[in-house]
Amino acid sequence: MIVEERTVDTQGRVSLPAEWRKKHLTSNGKVTVTQKGNEIIIVPVNTKQISELFDSIPVNIQSDLSDWKKVKKELLTGEAP
Repeated sequence: MIVEERTVDTQGRVSLPAEWRKKHLTSNGKVTVTQKGNEIIIVPVNTKQISELFDSIPVNIQSDLSDWKKVKKELLTGEAP
């Protein structure tokens, strides 16, 4: 565990060490801030591009992909229409 003391400015901002930003923050630079008792927890928000999810779940469907209603029905029921 690494602990550093930081000062909060008059607008409530705290700067994170550059090494932490480079290691933990993505290009969007977003974090979530949570209060838990007397603790303030800062966690990076790691968003993914939707294209990273393509082909991430194997499915075996018989329906014609041009008819999304049939595809949905087959995925939900497991039966080809």
